[in-house]
Amino acid sequence: PSGLRALDFPSRTQLVSGVGSVERVGEQAKAIGVKNLLLVTDAGIVVAGHAGRVQKNLEAAGLRVTLFDRARENPTTKCVDDCVAGARAAGVDGLVGLGGGSSMDTAKGCNFILTNDGRMQDYWGVGKATKPMLPFIAIPTTAGTGSELQSAALIADDQTHQKMACLDPKCAARIAILDPVLTVSQPPRVTACTGIDAIAHAVETAVTTKRTDVSQKLSAEAFKL
Repeated sequence: PSGLRALDFPSRTQLVSGVGSVERVGEQAKAIGVKNLLLVTDAGIVVAGHAGRVQKNLEAAGLRVTLFDRARENPTTKCVDDCVAGARAAGVDGLVGLGGGSSMDTAKGCNFILTNDGRMQDYWGVGKATKPMLPFIAIPTTAGTGSELQSAALIADDQTHQKMACLDPKCAARIAILDPVLTVSQPPRVTACTGIDAIAHAVETAVTTKRTDVSQKLSAEAFKL
């Protein structure tokens, strides 16, 4: 959107946007020096053909890709542990989260444990990770969550069902690829729900007492859109 491009603000995540921009994932991944990636997504994204498209593009750039397609809505600690097992078995040096917030949060949760060990519960709170994390590329397929620019993994404890917000700047995506084409295959209800989600984020960002000049500009532009 032209209004968003006109905003001048610093971002720790490089934004790559536009129709067909997902086709640049291979070159972008290569540019940050990764060679062996775990592609974290869900079964629906595989059926829609998006996962295969991303995997093919990454492999065409000479990168090794392992698919983890068991991300679930409202991911739990077990989901993250399963993802970590896949990442360790493949010996990956980077992660790609493709899908809604659940896929991206699963990838972020995996990154915490893969690089810092322990359990997800150890990172509940702010800034609990002590070691750097692997490069992470976020590719949202919905308009709603904003997870591609958040430095948080929202993971539910598998036993207590308590949702844990694990926030750390180190888990933020290195690159976020925003391709509107990826959202077109959603069912109408998902499109509507994620639209409401985006509006809710714009409103809560505007009214929070922790707002900043940058967040005010972004929430106003998001609400206009």
